[in-house]
Amino acid sequence: MWVWGIGVAVYFVAVTYRTSLGVAGIDATERFGINASALSSFSILQLLVYAGMQMPVGLLVDRWGTKRILLLGVLLFTAGQFGFAFSGSYAMALASRALLGCGDAMTFIAVLRLGTRWFPARRGPVVAQIAALIGMAGNLVTTLVLARILDTFGWTPTFAGSAAGGLVILLFVVFFLKDHPEGHEPPAHQHGAQGGAGFIRRQITEAWREPGTRAGMWTHFVCQFPGMVFLLLWGLPFLVEAQGLDRGTAGELLTLVVVSNMVCGLVYGQVIARHHAARTPLVVGTVVATAAVWATTLAWPGRAPMALLIVLCVVLGACGPGSMIGFDFSRPANTPERQGTASGIVNMGGFTASMTTLFAIGVLLDATGDNYRIAFASVFVLQAVGLVQFARLRARAVRREQERTVASRVEAVHVPV
Repeated sequence: MWVWGIGVAVYFVAVTYRTSLGVAGIDATERFGINASALSSFSILQLLVYAGMQMPVGLLVDRWGTKRILLLGVLLFTAGQFGFAFSGSYAMALASRALLGCGDAMTFIAVLRLGTRWFPARRGPVVAQIAALIGMAGNLVTTLVLARILDTFGWTPTFAGSAAGGLVILLFVVFFLKDHPEGHEPPAHQHGAQGGAGFIRRQITEAWREPGTRAGMWTHFVCQFPGMVFLLLWGLPFLVEAQGLDRGTAGELLTLVVVSNMVCGLVYGQVIARHHAARTPLVVGTVVATAAVWATTLAWPGRAPMALLIVLCVVLGACGPGSMIGFDFSRPANTPERQGTASGIVNMGGFTASMTTLFAIGVLLDATGDNYRIAFASVFVLQAVGLVQFARLRARAVRREQERTVASRVEAVHVPV
């Protein structure tokens, strides 16, 4: 349990660094003299690196284990946060966020793999949701602590001070993290038969062939990005510039998104662990509720009332837990030896959608003179695409799961003559 806790602590720190720009967007435009499109480039590049690394990281986790991947991840995202703290130019800041994204990309898949090694399969949904919940607590640190430190001490002390947390967690990874419990070593790879390009092709092909993997990817795609985009970059400017709130009140609403995420994560995990069939209603319900509240907020004449903004933030909090259901589709569809690869494919979904939406909002804001209603309407396009793809693959994924369940029961009761 405590070993898994170290892995989750790495993810906690990574999320803190990932979301730190969310409370510093306005400061970044002033520090580097950039417009909305250039500001969105920070998060787009960070997510582009993150999404692009998911497949390689999944393969490396399957091949090298979690400790080495998490160790490399900590080194990279800590260096990226330090670099961002001392960036004096837009180019240097971009490079630092790319480095941070590369390290961040190595954390969550490794933590999911660590959970499968240290906990029984039946606890998978709850363990995954708890890992995501603790990660979201890093976002809570960003909105509650980092925002206030930034207002008080300024750019460099805030980001450099936060980067010190990476050095502390690095020591725990080096001295205490283990890939698996004693006596439960995974089977060693046969480097001749399974190594090199053949191993990579086989892992990717077999994982992608499973409808559960693809259904999981589109689940992650359609659920995660509205909340991610809001927290990662555009929530604070939207609340301050479009809704006329002061930064303190806007920060409290961002905190509400994080708290809602944590509560929903616990609820979703428990529900799915007890009622596996609840996955689809939770996914569809999350997407429909998000679209409905977004549409109401954007269509409201003038500034939206505080009650509606509170509802919006509560609903956006369900996006993260909803996206985690994607792993509950891919996990039973893949063998333990390719869980990392499958998780990497799933994890690409939401971050690809987030990257696309971040870019679209930035471009539309510049093109329309900061019209947030038009810019944020891009959310609905990606929701429609993702929901259609999920609906197309869900039935096939569930059918394959049922076939596997029947086959495993037959094998369990078969007694050779």
